[in-house]
Amino acid sequence: MAVPKQKQSHSRTTKRRSQHKITSPSINACPNCHSPRRPHRVCPVCGTYAGRSIFEPDAEHHGHEH
Repeated sequence: MAVPKQKQSHSRTTKRRSQHKITSPSINACPNCHSPRRPHRVCPVCGTYAGRSIFEPDAEHHGHEH
């Protein structure tokens, strides 16, 4: 079994761990209604995905109309 010959310094450890951060979710504009939505998901405002209507949204459910 491979064993490290020497202890890794705090500096090296924190440099390695600096990439272990959480990233904010990406948000794109819906091509149909231009409201913000996650990529590769049905738009919750207008109900479209890839140019097709998936469901008809209720106006009172989301609080605004388009």
